[in-house]
Amino acid sequence: MIFHPGIIALLLGSLLITAMLCYSAYEGARIIGNWNIRSGSEEQLEMERKTYLISTLMGYALGFQLFSLFLFIYTADSLSPLFVGAMCAAGSLSVNGFGYPATILKLVNCLLAGLWLVVNFTDNQAHDYPLIKTKYGLLLCISPLLVTETVIQGGYLLSLAPDLITSCCGTLFTTDANNVISDLIALPRGQAQTLFVLSTMATILLGLYFLRKGKGAYFFSLAALAMLLVSLAAVISFISIYFYELPTHHCPFCILHSEYGYVGYPLYFALLVGAICGLGVGAVAPFRKIESLRTILPRVQRQLAATSLLAYLVFLLIAGGGIWFSNLSMAAY
Repeated sequence: MIFHPGIIALLLGSLLITAMLCYSAYEGARIIGNWNIRSGSEEQLEMERKTYLISTLMGYALGFQLFSLFLFIYTADSLSPLFVGAMCAAGSLSVNGFGYPATILKLVNCLLAGLWLVVNFTDNQAHDYPLIKTKYGLLLCISPLLVTETVIQGGYLLSLAPDLITSCCGTLFTTDANNVISDLIALPRGQAQTLFVLSTMATILLGLYFLRKGKGAYFFSLAALAMLLVSLAAVISFISIYFYELPTHHCPFCILHSEYGYVGYPLYFALLVGAICGLGVGAVAPFRKIESLRTILPRVQRQLAATSLLAYLVFLLIAGGGIWFSNLSMAAY
């Protein structure tokens, strides 16, 4: 099973990212301790050259990190026919104790990787690299999480065996499962829809307010994060059933299948982009008083806010289209 193309790509990609990360973290720690933009010493010139190398390495590494979340889910989904009882990624991920922790950690690391790329992009816009120590400090914080992800992902992929028996999504995503998912499913549909609508309205209104006034960056970032979490819960609670046209099917993975037009991929991608860009607005807000960023940062923040709102709009259109054109009527339920 280790020779599956997806598994090979994930293992090699993670090892490559870890190697680049360790090198970048080492150089980053050195830069944090010795960086002085006003110095013309040979050491400073060497560090300035290495910042270009590290930025390039991390750009590719963290860019792959964003892609690897979807590759991981796709690989788990494609492996489901090999396990007795599995019908989609939900069953494949429950084959051992590493599957779902690896998925959650990948999602968290994707958000952090996106934020690092935002901070790095902002720093590169200024002539004096004012965020150099901040972004490498952030890199040192992200590094242990990415290394942990590599270990847990490796534990999941290397422990897979075709003779393992697992559960299908119909068993895992049900009110009888006695877990957080069952609580989401058991939540009255009216309450779940109300919470989703309120979260959506708050995010849109705060985003438009920021675009117009340039204020409320932190509130918009919190709303964008809340919308990510609420939307994921909404997909499980009530959005997915309209795509399946089955009121008892709450699986968040089956919408990735061809029979549903692979609609899950753009749906989740839009959510991820919306959250990263929304969080990025608040992440760079503390640096607005830095002189070299005074005119640059508002433009970057507005671009991020606009991209976040656009991404969430795409998510709403996909989800709303699935509900609107579905043959399922919940009036009887």
